[in-house]
Amino acid sequence: MQAYLWIGLGGALGSMARHWSNGIIAVLAGVDFPWGTLVINVLGSFVIGFAAASMTAEGRFPTGDTPRQFIMVGLCGGYTTFSAFSLQTLALLQGGQWLAALGNVGLSVGLCMVAVWIGYVAGLALKP
Repeated sequence: MQAYLWIGLGGALGSMARHWSNGIIAVLAGVDFPWGTLVINVLGSFVIGFAAASMTAEGRFPTGDTPRQFIMVGLCGGYTTFSAFSLQTLALLQGGQWLAALGNVGLSVGLCMVAVWIGYVAGLALKP
């Protein structure tokens, strides 16, 4: 139960950090291109990769499961889900599963684009 509380706290902090970061980046770079989302996704991917590599028993900062879950599932999950996707794709690549990694990238981007379009159309259909 304690792990869920830490994950929840990490998720809340990650979500608030995403909102704050997006606002700052929009002021600095404008809103003509989703720079905020891009920067957030890249940074979140870096953080989850760094945590995955450095917080293991063999890593530079060995920790137990709860601190890793706080950062990787909570903080990164709240900040961006792209970080988990990136870590899973990296694992496929490291395992020599190039086709699966390429499929994961193509399917994730393609299907999510279709899903966001369908959701958008469904939301428009509910307009009064």
